[in-house]
Amino acid sequence: MKARIELTSVFVDDQTKAEAFYTERLGFVVKHDVPTGVFRWLTVVSGDAPDGPELLLEPNEHPAAKAYQEALAADGIPCASFKVDDVRSACAELADAGVRIVSEPMEAGPVTVVVIDDTCGNLIQLMSEN
Repeated sequence: MKARIELTSVFVDDQTKAEAFYTERLGFVVKHDVPTGVFRWLTVVSGDAPDGPELLLEPNEHPAAKAYQEALAADGIPCASFKVDDVRSACAELADAGVRIVSEPMEAGPVTVVVIDDTCGNLIQLMSEN
């Protein structure tokens, strides 16, 4: 058997705010936006790989999801990691756009990483290869 990543999710406290952040700040594009009652089946993909893995911007309405999200953020643990071409330039661009940088870029072996706040209850790690 060979598994592959097709879909994964990030819990968010506001889907509209999450859509704006992930598309306008991180450059993802909306793949699916389907009303499902009060919420939406809202997925984004990399602009460079529109047929690649999807990230579901999933409401954190379930108490366990909310507790999980809050615990990770309180402990400073990113819930997801995304690759960028150059972390330092991405960090500068995001800071100029008003995004809260949680930790300055730092080298971690073969990669450079930075942690940012996605405005939707999560810390996100960005990384690039050195």
